[in-house]
Amino acid sequence: MPRTEPRKTARDRILEVALRVIREKGYGATSIDDLCVAADVTKGAFFHHFASKEQLAVQAAERWSALTSAFFEAAPYHKPASARDRVLGYVDFRLAILQGRVADYTCLVGTMVQEVHMSSTAIRDACAKSMLAHAATLEADLAEALARSGRGVDVDAHGLALHIQAGLQGAFILAKATQDAAVAARSIRHLRTYLDLLLSSPRPVRRPAAVPRRKKTGAKE
Repeated sequence: MPRTEPRKTARDRILEVALRVIREKGYGATSIDDLCVAADVTKGAFFHHFASKEQLAVQAAERWSALTSAFFEAAPYHKPASARDRVLGYVDFRLAILQGRVADYTCLVGTMVQEVHMSSTAIRDACAKSMLAHAATLEADLAEALARSGRGVDVDAHGLALHIQAGLQGAFILAKATQDAAVAARSIRHLRTYLDLLLSSPRPVRRPAAVPRRKKTGAKE
């Protein structure tokens, strides 16, 4: 007989639907009732596992970090030998997964922190921890690529990693505003072009050949 998978716990089901529903509706518009209905649990089960909606959001951010870390660790952009190619491959990978509905490719922690950065320190800190941790995974490749390009002096890998995340999150906001993934894709392609130029080895500057000066002739009388 085929083996049936064990039913997920109520806590796991609530967290799983939270990742989806909050990205679809936003944190503020997502009620505990919404989550209970989607997870097929009672309110009693919800409060057995989470003291509040805020605590759920913090744990959802932690779950998001764990899932996305595994997802990106297994991605193919780590394979190239060149650090520059790995960085550009990361951006290409972000473009490739820009598929489906807006909620399918946008970021849970980016969605939540936009709403609660002034109203919930706990959620804001959980979101910041997730975003900064993901940015940090790019720093070693960025540092190597910057060093090889000769631009490691005036550009730091940490700041550039954060800039990449800012560009991606901004693209997601544009996609939400327009309901169009193509708008986000164009923005991310511009980010790729910038990184391609920044991380390319500098070309020697060719000075124009000197033009011989004409000898001055005396004025005719």
